Amino acid sequence: MSLAKKVVLVTGASSGIGEATARKLAEDGHIVVAGARRLDRLDALAVEIRGAGGSIDVTALDVTSLDSVRAFAAGAIERHGRIDVLINNAGVMPLSPVADLRIEEWEQMIDVNLRGVLYGLAAVLPQMQAQGDGHIVNVSSVSGHRADPTAAVYSATKFGVVALSEGLRQESRDIRVTVISPGFTHSELTDQGGNPDAQSAARAAAQALAIPASAVADAISYAISQPANVDVNEVIIRPTAQG
Repeated sequence: MSLAKKVVLVTGASSGIGEATARKLAEDGHIVVAGARRLDRLDALAVEIRGAGGSIDVTALDVTSLDSVRAFAAGAIERHGRIDVLINNAGVMPLSPVADLRIEEWEQMIDVNLRGVLYGLAAVLPQMQAQGDGHIVNVSSVSGHRADPTAAVYSATKFGVVALSEGLRQESRDIRVTVISPGFTHSELTDQGGNPDAQSAARAAAQALAIPASAVADAISYAISQPANVDVNEVIIRPTAQG
């Protein structure tokens, strides 16, 4: 496996999978550029990682703003001269039946889960194309492979991420594309918004089944550590007991 130090951008790095991934990749020796809205949490993560000898930059990031995402990428290029990996991780999951018509939450999921991924691609692809190499890692979900009650809109965004990733993969010869699709994972996804009953049921299932976010971070670490001619296209990782 390739042990070369890489400049890795991680969105949604203030909690859950993003936080665990930033920690793991810094431990692997990569230069991590972590972005999220909650800068106080990123600052605390940076203190931890630097204290352990890792390298991390942190910056406030709103993936629903193209200007913010472009500034995130431009800052990494200015400081480090290149972008080797983008991990599009930021996501939201306010679950509800479609008939609830929680339209603002539908729009939020589209903006963060799908538009945010597109903005990430727009911000880094020119640099990767100029370099002649790069790696895009898009975090989808098991819900990007199956639709369940109360998760229809969430699934639609995550199916979209899978389709987008596959299309980009087929268009690319120098840039690798990986989709990571986690099942129940310890995170804050069910903590905000959504139908109260649906969110409560999801929290209960996660408490009973969820794998640690570090397990998903390990999968991401594996994918980006492969030689340049090896593209790990998709990893589905879920609790053994998840149906």
